[in-house]
This record gives sequence, structure tokens and C-alpha cells, in this order.
Amino acid sequence: MQYSFNTAAGIITMASFGSIGFASLLMGTTDGDGGSNAISYWVPKGQENDVWYGSKHLEPMKKSDFVGESSKSSTKMSGAQGVWGGMPVSVVYVPHEENKNSAASSGKPRFQFMDGVDQTGAIIGYGGEIEEESKWSVLKIHDNIVIIMSRCTHLCCIPGWQLVANDFTADNWIPGGLDSGGNKLFCICHSSRFDPTVIEKNTNINKDTGASFEYFGIKRTGGPAPVGIPLVPFVVNNDIMEAIDFEAEGVVEILDWYTYCN
Repeated sequence: MQYSFNTAAGIITMASFGSIGFASLLMGTTDGDGGSNAISYWVPKGQENDVWYGSKHLEPMKKSDFVGESSKSSTKMSGAQGVWGGMPVSVVYVPHEENKNSAASSGKPRFQFMDGVDQTGAIIGYGGEIEEESKWSVLKIHDNIVIIMSRCTHLCCIPGWQLVANDFTADNWIPGGLDSGGNKLFCICHSSRFDPTVIEKNTNINKDTGASFEYFGIKRTGGPAPVGIPLVPFVVNNDIMEAIDFEAEGVVEILDWYTYCN
């Protein structure tokens, strides 16, 4: 797999698929000794001195890194760009466990489960189903972290976490999934915004077949993107964030959520 990640243009270019199947591509590969498939930091070219993980390019992501960085934030949130099996991801740490039992108020972020709507505005389902239905069990929120497929549902550009400075990416938080709150994923190409603290159920369309599929993701709050971006399942293993073996978990069907960028 060869890939380039151009943040300014919001483009990921992939070549040399060869005989690699889609699931194998997404899950990446393990090493010859049976090691795990860690999610790695990705430092956009030219921003080595601007992002907190600037010296960690292609190193495995550690939960403790995010916890440490969150202490520097007024909202106690932190995030980073990453790569998983050749695919771009955004990883966001939210102090959910610390704030979930207090009254929702500005500056005290937590994960929020809300209704998701499709491209027509019709309600699809409630984000809280992710905690209740066994089919989606690998996507349950855990470790105060969400990992998000970093491909915009508009034109499949790459939204980033705090890679540009504006009101949408400022270090503040407002409950309710409002576009006016900060700490958004922001797509520099066409200015779509997404709230990583709002989990909703939604649908999108396979661009090859036209088939509709359901997924759980984060809320689109503004811009031309029609719907939110899917969540990616993961585990934390001895502090390292790792990809899930979908076949072992028996949940290959949830891979449908990537096909909007076919």
C-alpha cells in the first residue's frame, strides 16, 4: 500500500491495491510474530512543529499520550490525526467518565447520544442503540475515546482535528451538538464540520451499488456534508490503540460504513 496524505488539499491518494481485499486493507496487517495492528500517529507534512504529536509520526498511538495532552486543555479534550491500515482516522479523547454525571454545561464535554437524520432530514434512529444492540457491541464507547474514519461524507476529503485555527476548532464545548461550539473536526476543503462528542445512528449509500446501509457515527453540524462520519471500532491493549479483528469478532457486515467513498 502506498499513500500520501495532503492536509491542505484534503486528499488521500491510494495505489497498488494488488490482490489486497477491502477488509484486509482496512484492518491492515499484523507482523510475522503475531503482533497487533496498532493505530499510528500521522503528522501532516509541514505541521511537525504545530501539533502536539509532531515527533510521533507513524508511532503507535497510546491512550496515555491523549490523557497527558488533555491536561493542557481547558475542556480536557485532546485529539490527533492517525492512520490505520492505510486509511486516515481522527482520534478524539473526551473526559466523558469525569463529566457524565454532572449537569450538561459549557466547558464540560461528554459523549451525547442523539437522533440521526438521513439526507432528506428523516430520523433514522437513536445513537444510544449503539449501547443496546449486540450487532454494534464493538462500537460501544469506551476509554473516553472515539476513533472516526477521517473521510468527509461530502466528497471524501479528509477532515482534521485542530489542524486549522478558527471558531469551530477553538478549545471550547457546548452541549447539544450545536455548530457554534468548538472542538469540531473541520474539513479544510469545503468547511464541513463534525462534532466528535455527538453519537448518532445514520444511513449512507454505497457509491458502487446504490445500496443504503446503516452506521453509527458523529454528527455533521455544518457545511455541505449531508450526514455524519462513521465510528471505527478499536481496543486499547496495554495502552496501545489497536484495530479490531473483524472476522474474529464476527462483525464483518459493519464494514459497509466505508463504502460511501468507493
